[in-house]
Amino acid sequence: MKKWAGWLVLILFSLLLSACGEEEIDPGRRYDVYYISNTGTKVEVHPYEMQSDVTQEQVEELLKCLTEVQGIRDYKAPMAMGFDLLNYRLENEILTLDVNEKYKELSPSAEVLVRAALVCTLTQVNGVSFVEITVEGSPLYDNLNNLVGLMNADQFINNLGSQISAYEMADLTLYFANEAGDALIAVNRKKAYNTNIPLDRLVVEQLIAGPGADVEGQVFPTINPDTQIVSVRTRDGICYVNLGESFLTQIYNVSAEATIYSIVDSLAELNTVNKVQISINGDTSGTYREKYSFSTVFERNLDIVTTLK
Repeated sequence: MKKWAGWLVLILFSLLLSACGEEEIDPGRRYDVYYISNTGTKVEVHPYEMQSDVTQEQVEELLKCLTEVQGIRDYKAPMAMGFDLLNYRLENEILTLDVNEKYKELSPSAEVLVRAALVCTLTQVNGVSFVEITVEGSPLYDNLNNLVGLMNADQFINNLGSQISAYEMADLTLYFANEAGDALIAVNRKKAYNTNIPLDRLVVEQLIAGPGADVEGQVFPTINPDTQIVSVRTRDGICYVNLGESFLTQIYNVSAEATIYSIVDSLAELNTVNKVQISINGDTSGTYREKYSFSTVFERNLDIVTTLK
């Protein structure tokens, strides 16, 4: 009986893996599985027909697909990149994947692509809102020593198409506040980013995220972290930054001048930006802390910039 049971498990496992490459799929049971190109430059979607209706079993099916590529040339399975999945658990819609130390040997670009493939595939399951990766029980940090934490697909997919573009490294110069909050200090930051994200938006995102652990205690945030980005676009050398109302609430001991010019000076570091205009939900009629009119088109101000002492 045990022998037959073993054969049954092997047959079922083979059927699940074969289904990952199935072409004719019931649209109501279609899930997208993300694989990584052999060149390591992009992630591509391939369809899979889900067999189960149970959340835990659906997670297991997709994990099997993410472990082996069936009938797909020029792509690698993200969980066959030299590391092993030790275990996983699903609690409160958070799927935690615990991997071994070999995961840390991935190159920075490959590691981002692996994360993108895992998150975008697994968060399709109803009941999985976030994915977290741990390394032998410890939190995962990126190549800049920033905590990765909980991830969802919105962090990786920035268009309505089926592909995730390649990730590149950006060299950014960001301006954060000094300890007194009345001047700015330049910080250089390398960031892996999806090429679907314009660099001007990436700059604003990074300013809102605040200084990283590598400069903790040396420079300080300038923007309320609850600030939402409505839009960022650059036209004819002017970057139009449209923010949510939370921007108006300053929770840090930072001058109005430091906040405004942290945005302006950081964006002006980009070759495409000469000036910046800030609005709140598209409205430029108000002022920031009763000092700076949003109708103003700001130019770079290096007089407020200082250096670490």
